[in-house]
Amino acid sequence: MTVSDADDILLQDVEHTAASGVAETPNNAEAAGPQASQHHSLKHHLLGPSLTKAGQDAVDQKKVSEIIYEASKGSKFFSNEEAKDKNLTTKIERILRQKAQLEKIDLRADLRRADDYIASLELSRDLSQYVVHIDCDAFYAAVEEIDRPELKNVPMAVGVGVLTTCNYEARKYGCRSAMAGFVAKKLCPQLICLPMNFDKYTAKAKEVRAILAEYDPRFESASIDEAYLNITEYCISHDIDPEAAVEQLRREVHEKCQITISAGIAPNAKLAKICSNKNKPNGQFRIPNDRNAVMSFISALPVRKVNGVGRVFERELDAIGIKTCGDIYAYRGYLQRLFGEKAFQFLMQTSLGLGRTAVQPADEYERKSVGTESTFRDISSKQELREKLRHTAEELEKDMARVNVKGRTLVLKVKLHTYEVFTRQVVPPKAVHRAEDLYNYSLPMLTKLEKEIPEFRLRLLGLRCTHLVSTKKESTDFFRRRLTNSSSGEKSTDTDTDAGQWEVWPDSEFEEAARQERQEEMNEMERLSQEQQTQDQSSFDQVAAQTSTVDWHEPFGRYKYGSEPNSPAKLSRPRSQGTTPPRKDVSEQRWDCPICQLPQPANDRDFNSHIDLCLSRQTIKEAVAEVEASTDPGRISPEITGAGGGAAIGHGLPTRPHSASGTKVKRKAAAMSSMSANCDAVGGRKQKRLFFT
Repeated sequence: MTVSDADDILLQDVEHTAASGVAETPNNAEAAGPQASQHHSLKHHLLGPSLTKAGQDAVDQKKVSEIIYEASKGSKFFSNEEAKDKNLTTKIERILRQKAQLEKIDLRADLRRADDYIASLELSRDLSQYVVHIDCDAFYAAVEEIDRPELKNVPMAVGVGVLTTCNYEARKYGCRSAMAGFVAKKLCPQLICLPMNFDKYTAKAKEVRAILAEYDPRFESASIDEAYLNITEYCISHDIDPEAAVEQLRREVHEKCQITISAGIAPNAKLAKICSNKNKPNGQFRIPNDRNAVMSFISALPVRKVNGVGRVFERELDAIGIKTCGDIYAYRGYLQRLFGEKAFQFLMQTSLGLGRTAVQPADEYERKSVGTESTFRDISSKQELREKLRHTAEELEKDMARVNVKGRTLVLKVKLHTYEVFTRQVVPPKAVHRAEDLYNYSLPMLTKLEKEIPEFRLRLLGLRCTHLVSTKKESTDFFRRRLTNSSSGEKSTDTDTDAGQWEVWPDSEFEEAARQERQEEMNEMERLSQEQQTQDQSSFDQVAAQTSTVDWHEPFGRYKYGSEPNSPAKLSRPRSQGTTPPRKDVSEQRWDCPICQLPQPANDRDFNSHIDLCLSRQTIKEAVAEVEASTDPGRISPEITGAGGGAAIGHGLPTRPHSASGTKVKRKAAAMSSMSANCDAVGGRKQKRLFFT
């Protein structure tokens, strides 16, 4: 069944025959149809925004969706996704009813308007440029494989709680970016997950960009691992074909940087972006600068392949009958009324294979807003929330200083533990950029939300400044001119970052919406991973509680949240049982697990238990069972010392001298020591994540 089939069920009675062959009653059929449709659409929704990633053509996505469905069922994440899917289904029902009404009226005026717009677009078609989109293949994973070549031919991913990228071996199993780590392990039990090393990736990105600059000094970085180039001048000056030039560029990157890149070559940026995904990994694809070639390519292209069409928009389009870009033209009379003017323009330009040809450094585009946000475990303490708010204000001040702007409007964004999102905004008497001002103007908004919403518990908090003004005197004229030329009286759209207006194309808003969708998916996957860790912790506590001989308060070294493992200044020892720690330390501290890298409560017992659970759940159960069976109470003794100059990690299990369990504990101690050595390079957790191919 396709998504379209599922949505069609919403508008018609469905006859359903039971597996036994007995026909159900009409009432049962009507009840079963929408329920089946709902589960089908939800399972498709749970596949996530990375479904179109390269390397998954042979993957049974139905099986993957079933595994994700079962693994996440019962979680807050699942409940939230279920609610969103129901809301989308309701919206689609409304769209279909509206379409049914439009089919009864005369739409000739709408058709003429659409045809006139198409004619004007054709006049603007530019086939003179060679635009290239460069995309590093599984960038994070590829960089890690340089240092560890043995990982090239085994399933491997970067990211522990949530995967940021996977190599192509892992993708064969259905693993992909923005997937919870424990779900990926269900798909591929042998998957190797490495922690992220942003310094290493940034250094490699600089190497790649140095080569790109030789082909287009004004290339545009779209993210750390992708870029747009206009190589028209390079091809003319070097008398070289664009395909040969890109082949040369890719070879140079491979030889000098030891990673591979894929490329798309087309008359505009939109098509080049699509083409770069055609022959991944380590390949390239070109659409000739010819109208017939462009139209032939675009007509058969699924709309989901277009940058700017996310999961939600895809389902809405599919519901009315638009599956490929070639289908758009037939519905041109409906689009403006169903989806609005901007969507109408975006879709008509897409159907013609049109897009921007201008490429320039990203910092030359006008920013509409600058913002930062972070996810965390549920917080209800007013003190903790204010500390989070102050920290967010400090981070935003750094971001605004980096791009030399101040904001006239300040926006507060929060997400409740129920996944509901609220935003509030204020216009300060003057443009703001300092952390103190950002905090002072946002605090009343947070306080008001606390009073308005019962059981106020947050899992995300963010601040954003919009309606920006420059703090660089020499750039004042530039910003004023950009604002005058690019604005048409419309208020700017609130986005965390915006790359500016692409000439006259509305693509940026749709691309930004798709980016937001992917980022939201990453945040929610992290939350799902945290929920799973909490459930595992509860299961472990139930096992551990069966014996009273286990002393979980043995001293051990641990990592404070955000600290590097080998940083003596940030390593703390637990207080003695007779010492009461300050309340502030209890509420603020989080210690990163050296195995899974997820932050754990700053509690001796919980943290020690969690480390044991990560290492070997079965070994723990066996050890506890042996202690229960023993008449000689076991004792805890710290046995583990971090390797490679790392901090000591004391870790205890119930042991009995000269018993089999002692041998198991020693084996586990060796595993822990080895794991500690492997964790030496692990840095602090990063809240901002990117998606890579």
